[in-house]
Amino acid sequence: MVSTRAQFPSVSPTASGPEAAAWVPFPTVDVPDHAHYTLGTVILLVGLTGMLGNLTVIYTFCRSRGLRTPANMFIINLAISDFFMSFTQAPVFFASSLYKKWLFGETGCEFYAFCGAVFGITSMITLTAIALDRYLVITRPLATIGMGSKRRTALVLLGVWLYALVWSLPPFFGWSAYVPEGLLTSCSWDYMTFTPRVRAYTMLLSCFVFFLPLLVIICCYISIFRAIRETGRACEGCGESPRRRRQWRRLQSEWKMAKVALIVILLFVLSWAPYSTVALVAFAGYSHILTPYMSSVPAVIAKASAIHNPIVYAIAHPKYRAAIAQHLPCLGVFLGVSGQRSHPSLSYRSTHRSTLSSQSSDLSWISGRKRQESLGSESEVGWPDTEAAAVWGAGQHASGRFSCSQDLEDGEARAPSSPQVPANL
Repeated sequence: MVSTRAQFPSVSPTASGPEAAAWVPFPTVDVPDHAHYTLGTVILLVGLTGMLGNLTVIYTFCRSRGLRTPANMFIINLAISDFFMSFTQAPVFFASSLYKKWLFGETGCEFYAFCGAVFGITSMITLTAIALDRYLVITRPLATIGMGSKRRTALVLLGVWLYALVWSLPPFFGWSAYVPEGLLTSCSWDYMTFTPRVRAYTMLLSCFVFFLPLLVIICCYISIFRAIRETGRACEGCGESPRRRRQWRRLQSEWKMAKVALIVILLFVLSWAPYSTVALVAFAGYSHILTPYMSSVPAVIAKASAIHNPIVYAIAHPKYRAAIAQHLPCLGVFLGVSGQRSHPSLSYRSTHRSTLSSQSSDLSWISGRKRQESLGSESEVGWPDTEAAAVWGAGQHASGRFSCSQDLEDGEARAPSSPQVPANL
């Protein structure tokens, strides 16, 4: 067996100058063989689960018309980045673990670490975009009318990928570096070298791709929770009219999907938190207390974030489960979903129509209650009279415009077999 010391020269974690640019931030790794085999087996299972699960998400969401919505494009993008995270990381990590050393040279190490960075950052920013989307849909429904087009969503996703590239490319140009880490069977950016340039990159990377997106997500969900609570208070004692019940059900449905997204986000953050902690410990100058295990194990946990998305949606997303039963009957049986119970594509138009129209009617109803109660209290849920009137008019205009455009869509779908009959007549 080739000596690890011959392949990877050792340097001090606090070295500076030419030695700081050396190939490896860790000394020679002398660990039992079963440590390599255990980590290799775990990463292989994680990789296979991530690849198969995310391929299932991509296939199901693309095949089912009821799931091909602008909002679900974020979920598809998350599945794509998670799939490539598993595809580029797990096989290489597994092969190196079998031989107990890095097998693919300096170029392979840089490419491996670059892929891990770009796909990991893309997933985190995509989850941030999902949280912002749920925030806008629930707290500012009128503002989202006309904004949820596939073209706009595609531009947002393009920005997500460009943002990930901006933070993944600097190590190629001398700002930090991509080097082996932990048990020397995987690679990442150099967070161990104690130099101003490396520490600056580590701090900015942690802030702009982990802590800042996490802060945005927290703020979004606090606002969502407040909006749900205020709307619930506004509904108390408002009667049991069909329209109000429908409005409340729509809001509850949006909140349910927001909770599913929140579970995915929390699992992702929990997966990356140990790895971020290790990087910040090294940033603070305590890299000497970090053992190879303390770096490799958090790296495996972070890569396991790629498997959460398909598992959560398979358990908690009713339309996704129904689409799986329709397009992948064998998997549907495994999940306990019958293909005859629902057909999400058949309800796409009616669901889309009722969602957008109820978004405007929700706010116009609450604003109407505000106009009635404004003489008694200014602290209730709603807006002042002038704002309420403006929102009510905008809601009526948007609702009428959507009904007209939806009628045209329905007519095009049925033509030329039958003449068009307006849906609102």
